[in-house]
Amino acid sequence: MRAVIQRVTEATCRVDGQVTGAIRQGLVVLLGVAPSDTIEVADWMADKICRLRVFSDDDGKMRYSVQDVGGSLLVISQFTLYGDIRRGNRPDFKAAAPREVAEPLYEHFIFACRQHRVTVATGVFGAHMDIQLVNSGPVTMQIDSNEVMWGDSPRISTAQGHA
Repeated sequence: MRAVIQRVTEATCRVDGQVTGAIRQGLVVLLGVAPSDTIEVADWMADKICRLRVFSDDDGKMRYSVQDVGGSLLVISQFTLYGDIRRGNRPDFKAAAPREVAEPLYEHFIFACRQHRVTVATGVFGAHMDIQLVNSGPVTMQIDSNEVMWGDSPRISTAQGHA
């Protein structure tokens, strides 16, 4: 799974002009699913995002998670996170999971986030969505479960010392 996470003061998703999800303080999660992803990956990603400390204390240090601040998530399915633009000018989406794999894992991710007692609003899987948000900070992060869970990337540090 891949996720782009944005800390927001508010966000809204609309489909055909109708609001399908809206939050105040929290995180917008753009979530892409790969064909090899599993329920275990979805659980891990939900846990990571719900516990991610990107909300600041009074000193401006990021110490609090969305759970800690009573924030919400707006989760949007985003197969384009697996777009390959290395060749040509048109993205190739072969690395994205087909709907029959992606949709149940997207739904399970939402369920897993709710298990963390986080309020979750959503878009509509597979729909054309208009997302409006106010990025706070700005704070934008990306997580790729293959890089973090399995260590496929040399960019992930295992050094101790930073909490």
